[in-house]
Amino acid sequence: MTGEALQGHAVIQSYLKSLTAQPGVYRMLDAEGRVLYVGKARNLKARVSNYARPAGHSARIARMIHATRSMMFLTTRTETEALLLEQNLIKQLKPYFNVLLRDDKSFPNILVSHEHAFAQIKKHRGAKKEKGNYYGPFASAGAVGRTLNQLQKVFLLRNCSDAVFQSRTRPCLLYQIKRCSAPCVGFIDAEGYGALVADAERFLQGKTTEVQAQLAGQMAAASEALEFERAAALRDRIKALTQVQSAQGINPRGVAEADVVALHLEGGQACVQVFFIRANQSWGNRDFYPKTGSGAEAPEVLEAFLGQFYADKEPPRLILLSHPIEDEDLMTALLSERAGRRVEIAVPQRGEKAELVENAARNARESLARKMSESAAQSKLLEGLADAFDLDGPPRRIEVYDNSHIMGTNAVGGMVVAGPEGFVKSQYRKFNIKGTELTPGDDFGMMKEVLTRRFQRLLKEDPDRSTEAWPDLLLIDGGAGQVSAVMEIMEDLGVEDIAVIGVAKGVDRDAGKEEFHRPGKSPFALPHNSPVLYFVQRLRDEAHRWAIGAHRAKRAKAVGATPLDEVPGVGAARKRALLRHFGSAKAVARAGLEDLKAVEGISAATAQVIHDFFHPGQ
Repeated sequence: MTGEALQGHAVIQSYLKSLTAQPGVYRMLDAEGRVLYVGKARNLKARVSNYARPAGHSARIARMIHATRSMMFLTTRTETEALLLEQNLIKQLKPYFNVLLRDDKSFPNILVSHEHAFAQIKKHRGAKKEKGNYYGPFASAGAVGRTLNQLQKVFLLRNCSDAVFQSRTRPCLLYQIKRCSAPCVGFIDAEGYGALVADAERFLQGKTTEVQAQLAGQMAAASEALEFERAAALRDRIKALTQVQSAQGINPRGVAEADVVALHLEGGQACVQVFFIRANQSWGNRDFYPKTGSGAEAPEVLEAFLGQFYADKEPPRLILLSHPIEDEDLMTALLSERAGRRVEIAVPQRGEKAELVENAARNARESLARKMSESAAQSKLLEGLADAFDLDGPPRRIEVYDNSHIMGTNAVGGMVVAGPEGFVKSQYRKFNIKGTELTPGDDFGMMKEVLTRRFQRLLKEDPDRSTEAWPDLLLIDGGAGQVSAVMEIMEDLGVEDIAVIGVAKGVDRDAGKEEFHRPGKSPFALPHNSPVLYFVQRLRDEAHRWAIGAHRAKRAKAVGATPLDEVPGVGAARKRALLRHFGSAKAVARAGLEDLKAVEGISAATAQVIHDFFHPGQ
């Protein structure tokens, strides 16, 4: 029997003679060369020999072994390197039998920016490049917004941009409603404002008792000095500070910095709940629904989640788990290496830490129950959609497209995705319309560009349709004309087996009177009380919301753009320095070479580049 003809246990057994006892990573592949599973091993030969046994495997592992036709191996110097390589390959290849974390969005922080003499407090997401102190992560943008709102009441810090700050001649509305101390117009000096910033940072560091005691002392002193207006203002700030603390919910006394990670498994589905605790304060929680690799057990699910979750996030000093993981020592070493300091992983059994984990586990259990209930209802809607539109079966992936523009300007295309688990927001996409030959407002041309770019990329990245990225159904905002145009585009691309439905407003353009268009069929409507009609309306409205949001963001960016954005070598810092020195981009354009050289942070060479940009040929 040749190596190509072997399968399952036999093919795995054939590799054992050549394997070493080194640490490394192995891949199991099916008959078409697709990766079924990626795993790590302290000892490759010992780990792979377990799969060669004909019995004693779980149903999931047995299915995986049966589908295996070949294997690939990579040895590493250390076990930690094997774990890191495993996580990278899982993220890249997304094997069917591995646990996959599908939501990889970054988390927001609060940034106290020190780019300016009067520090700004704001929400920040992404790379930490700006000068200042970062506090987080917070579970969501909403959690950051609520905290910032309360912090402004307490510490009266500005949240306006440096450009707005420089241009103010009188205090804004935030000063009037007691959310800012108006440093922009000199109502507070640098020393006084610096004290407010220091108080805010101490609060974010968890020193709330110290801040409250200081404010209470100031209030008492103001009252004794008969400065009743100042005492009342301090009283309001103390009240606001108390509201911040109560809004944060659980505030553990014995846990200064930790992520509480709890897992609940049920019916082959998983929910992981993560609570973020920083500076003895709860900064929110978030639930995740990782793909369980067709039925993985709790230790494997949790270990895979940790490896993928902290791939691009800084781990805290302590991670509290609901279940032990298989290779705790390796995961601890990997996370410590990523953080540049010691990271501890623990499964607490008693005390406050155990209560925190129990609370997170309860939330995970309740969240998964809600998710499973919603999924059941979603499945019924998808079945109804298939019946209503005569599809081959319930769609696994629906893509909904819409365009947004104003008279053709700042045109953006939007794509939203829905499936058995509802909206899949991590798969949403925005398309900046790049066609230079399009007539302004040409919706057909914009749709053609969006779909061409979308499916050309799919054809390039996954021509065999081996992933879940290919849709079963396209919903288009429009009538027969749009559907006909889309079918021509898809035919040109050689993609003719995906159902296309156009959703058009009825004669009165009222919600509930939509007409549906399918290629080669007469338009039809659904009953006004049809759940499928409501479902399609929700899909269309979500695509509309997404496209409009993208268009508004693009328009806002265009409004804030200046000619300085196009000058080679002038980044954000130099742009701020030039605007601070000259007051406007127009003044920079008129400035002489010597004036440009006088700006702090602008070298003679950069000054020459700026001058040549605005004065070509001089």
